[in-house]
Amino acid sequence: MAAVSLSVSTVKPLADRVFVKVSPSEEKTDGGIYLPDVAKEKPQVGEVVQVGPGKRNDDGSRQAMDVNVGDKVLYSKYAGTDIKLGGDEFVLLSEKDILAIVQ
Repeated sequence: MAAVSLSVSTVKPLADRVFVKVSPSEEKTDGGIYLPDVAKEKPQVGEVVQVGPGKRNDDGSRQAMDVNVGDKVLYSKYAGTDIKLGGDEFVLLSEKDILAIVQ
């Protein structure tokens, strides 16, 4: 079996999937208390780094994606598949799991 080397540029999502770079989680609370790793919540905000071509309609045409590369998005807490490339964390999720574009 051949080894595959993955990087952000080699991952291309299919259909209506989006590849998102996860924003780092908070290290401390608003009151200044540092959080241990087990107490940190899973981040729900990230930046879109790759976008699939879109979902196929019944007539075979592609439906345009609502998000673009570079958009900051808010996504469902337990959505997608977590992927670690290098030292960065990413999540591969369906466009329906994106709740909002953050400005």
